[in-house]
Amino acid sequence: MEEKHVELLKTKCDEENYKKLMELNNPVLHNFIAKYVELCNPLSVFVRTDSLEDTRYIRDKARKLEEETQLLIDGHTVHFDGYFDQARDKENTKFLVTKDLSLGPDINSIDRQVGLVEIQDLLKSIMDGKEMFILFLCLGPINSDFSIYAVQITDSCYVAHSEDILFRPAYQVFKRKGPDIEFFKYVHSAGELEGNVSKNIDKRRVYIDFAENIVYSVNTQYAGNTVGLKKLSLRLAIRKADKEGWLAEHMFVMGVYGPDERKTHFTGAFPSFCGKTSTCMVRGENILGDDIAYLRKRRGKVFAVNVERGIFGIIKDVNPEDDPLIWEILTTPGEVIFSNILVKDGVPYWQGDGRLPPDEGINFSARWFKDKIDEKGSPIPYAHPNARYTIRLGSLKNRDPQLEDPEGVVVKGIIYGGRDSDTWPPVFESFDWVHGVITIASSLESETTAATLGKGGVRKFNLMANLDFLSLPIGKYIQNHLDFVKDLEKPPLIFGVNYFLKGQNSNYLTGMQYKRVWLKWMELRVHNDIEAIKTPIGFFPRYQDLKKLFKEVLNKDYPEEDYRKQFTLRIPENIAKIERIVEIYKTKVTDSPDIFFKLLQEQKQWLEKIKVQYGDYVAPTLF
Repeated sequence: MEEKHVELLKTKCDEENYKKLMELNNPVLHNFIAKYVELCNPLSVFVRTDSLEDTRYIRDKARKLEEETQLLIDGHTVHFDGYFDQARDKENTKFLVTKDLSLGPDINSIDRQVGLVEIQDLLKSIMDGKEMFILFLCLGPINSDFSIYAVQITDSCYVAHSEDILFRPAYQVFKRKGPDIEFFKYVHSAGELEGNVSKNIDKRRVYIDFAENIVYSVNTQYAGNTVGLKKLSLRLAIRKADKEGWLAEHMFVMGVYGPDERKTHFTGAFPSFCGKTSTCMVRGENILGDDIAYLRKRRGKVFAVNVERGIFGIIKDVNPEDDPLIWEILTTPGEVIFSNILVKDGVPYWQGDGRLPPDEGINFSARWFKDKIDEKGSPIPYAHPNARYTIRLGSLKNRDPQLEDPEGVVVKGIIYGGRDSDTWPPVFESFDWVHGVITIASSLESETTAATLGKGGVRKFNLMANLDFLSLPIGKYIQNHLDFVKDLEKPPLIFGVNYFLKGQNSNYLTGMQYKRVWLKWMELRVHNDIEAIKTPIGFFPRYQDLKKLFKEVLNKDYPEEDYRKQFTLRIPENIAKIERIVEIYKTKVTDSPDIFFKLLQEQKQWLEKIKVQYGDYVAPTLF
């Protein structure tokens, strides 16, 4: 380490924290930390080890600085982000690119040198008068071939506290590995504060630099922009996976029980508001992870781990009837951070919790009262629709016991789901891996909802539910998936699901609990326990199998008329979908694999042939 850095760290750290840094014996790490201590110029530096004492220090500091406020239940706190800092900032999240690095026209980027100059200028003395927190963390289980180690620098104890709940501590690993450890890097500052929230939102920036595997985040507190190891890490991991031959995906991991207590693990990718969390939290099964998974091959099989050990979940519509296990965590003593909900007398309230909210309290707009409006005259809701909860997975009764297994779990099925009112059936299976990657995963769409995005019913293309986080050209990303299983004798099966299919009267054709049946059907298909009906878009369930499962799982009769409505092949809508997807890839993706268009064209021709034989809408019994 450079001599000037030694003196700087001695000045900013007390004796104990300086000793913590020096025990890591890693000049590259020390120089990285010293560079940003010098640039950000904090009043002091706190180094978090894996000890409970250090964790407690950060938790207590969050309350002392009022970044979090204690609620009525022991261990529960609330954090409020700024009024205009309530979601991921897509516009100002950019990749730093050079002339030899092309990501494609739809990926937000900025020239690397221009971006570095801007972000370094914003970070200059930004922590003046504040304490800097340095955390050593791990993506995935510790000491695994999945493990990616990380260092987070932040001046927000709320961010540091969130990182501790969501990710595994790894100071001891850094200490043991010394100079041999590779790691991702994150530098965050909430910037100048006004009323404990980031003031300079117009200068909010989230920049990602592949050259140094570093993420910069400034003038923001919202966790999606600041908790570096979440979606920001996913972008770095996708690049790393591309080079090393594995996959980093926006997927849950769950265990589904079959006959004789057999447990089968699935991963699943769903865009927002399409049923992702409700699927992996479904009653009677195990949750291993709700958001991000790494997939690797080993011994002829695909293994997966949950990158995280916690959940940063949307709290809207969490209630005791639909989400009893999460509700229990949110209403009993234990470590929970709520964000951007309403608080009255120490009790949190949120949209869809099944309770009548009070007429006034404290929320993300400061003091709130019924009929309060913003500066544009729009009503301010009592709780934000993107309000969140942060908990440890270990608190959940349905957590999978293999959560911390360094081997990961064997994945036998992959599920892709979107919000689709008129095209896909509730559940179906691809013919093979390539067919699934192209016609299901890479063709994923989701309709917007009026409640969340202003105008409902607009179809948004979102391949593999990962479009917002891609750090590779789309065609390359798809090709990586196609190549991933080339040496596997039996790849995981790929399924499509759609919980939002509507009938002629615009009513939903499936109930909220039906996904429990669809999961059981997929589990049986993985083990080849039941047959299926071959249609032009994939394998559909047989009526007799679903009828049996509805009785076993839901104790419910399943009329054949319901089956016919749900699984009738809608040919005009499926043809229109293929035409939309082909147009997107022809106009926006310059590097699509050749087989992509070939397979979609074959599927379209098959649909047209069936249409001539049977008409626009074909009951599954005709196949």
